[in-house]
Formats: sequence, C-alpha cells, structure tokens
Amino acid sequence: MDTLAARPLAETSAPRRGGGAATIYDTLRDEIIALTLTPGTVLSRHELQERFGLSATPIRDALLKLQIEGLVDIFPQHATVVSPIDLERARQAQFLRRSVELELVRSLALQPDKAPITRLRSLIRQKETLAELQEYEAFNAADQAFHRTLYEAMGVGELYDLIKRQGAHIDRLRRLNLPVTGKMSAIIAEHGAIADAIAAGQPEAAQEALRFHLSRSLQFVDTLKERFPQYFSRPG
Repeated sequence: MDTLAARPLAETSAPRRGGGAATIYDTLRDEIIALTLTPGTVLSRHELQERFGLSATPIRDALLKLQIEGLVDIFPQHATVVSPIDLERARQAQFLRRSVELELVRSLALQPDKAPITRLRSLIRQKETLAELQEYEAFNAADQAFHRTLYEAMGVGELYDLIKRQGAHIDRLRRLNLPVTGKMSAIIAEHGAIADAIAAGQPEAAQEALRFHLSRSLQFVDTLKERFPQYFSRPG
C-alpha cells in the first residue's frame, strides 16, 4: 500500500456525529471524490463509529454501498481501503453521461422556453469568482449544478442523480485535474459555449460544445497517471 496515499482517517477531516447509513455513505463518498480520502486510505470501522456516533451496522451498510460503486475495497477481517481510480468505469460513465446530455442540450435548444439560460449563466458567473479564489470544492459543486440544471430544465432531475451514482471514478479524475493551470478557465469557457448555443436555438452547436466539453475529462489521463501513479489501478 503506497505510503503517500495511505493516510489515517483522523487526518482527513474533523469528526462529525449523527445520521444513519445514508449520511455516512454520502459523507464518505463526497470525501473520496474530493480526494480528501485518497486511494489507499485505510478506513477504520472503529474510527468511523466514533466519528459518526453510530453502531457497527450502519457503518457496514455504508461501506457496502461504496464497495458496489467500486470506491472501497473490503478485505474481510482485515481492512477497508479506498479503491484506486478505475479508468474502465470512468470511460463507461463518460459514455453514459455524454449520450444523455447530448439529447438534453438538443432538446433545450429547440424548446422556446429559455428560462434555464438565466440559471446557467448565473452559475458560470459564480464559477468565475470561485476560480479567481481557487475554491476548488465550491467550483466543483457549481460545475455539477450547471449539469444538473440541464436535467431539471427537461423535467428529468432524478435521472441526473442516477447518472451521478455511476460517475464516481470520472468525477475523481475531474477533481484531480481541477487545480491544473487553466483548467477552471477552460471549463467556464466550455460551459459558456453550451449556454450560448442553447440560448441561440442552435441544437447542433449545443451538441458540439457539450461533446467537446465532456471529451476533455479523459484527455489528460496519461499525464495524471504519471503524476499520481498511486491513485490508479494497475492492469493485471
């Protein structure tokens, strides 16, 4: 286990009490995606019980849900460890999201109601401010809100939640790449192109802008693997 990645749980975040298995799952999932809990981090069930003030059962249930998503590896009677980034899962999640969102932006560009554009542009302005402040987690939240708005505008908000559950590995890639110089500015420009095409009623341009935006999620994988080899699963 890589010593750079295997940090004790107590060092990653302040204790938080209360809530059931769903709260534990949501909290740990967010921390794994934000790379607060990096691949290789050992999750002590005893420490989790102390942190959340809960018994072993909800802790176990939350970890099992994370295991299903491939975010933790559970070794019975030994340890639970945050899983490495799985590039095959990331590619599949990107394919799913791209397929759905291409249809979303096309439909939004064709419909006469342009009210969602106000929300999209407000989020873009918010990201501009957050980028200047280098507030990575808040920027990432606003980034996700931009895409969620596309779904909600077409009345399929629950579909966003479903797709989000499939996208944990590619979301970790995005978060790993976010501090790279120019990355946040590029995201802002790409979101602006999507919003402009929808506002102009140009479905083909909206799809082209979205396809370019989502394709960049895997564009820098080789560079990231060189910089953070301990974060990725190894073939074989």
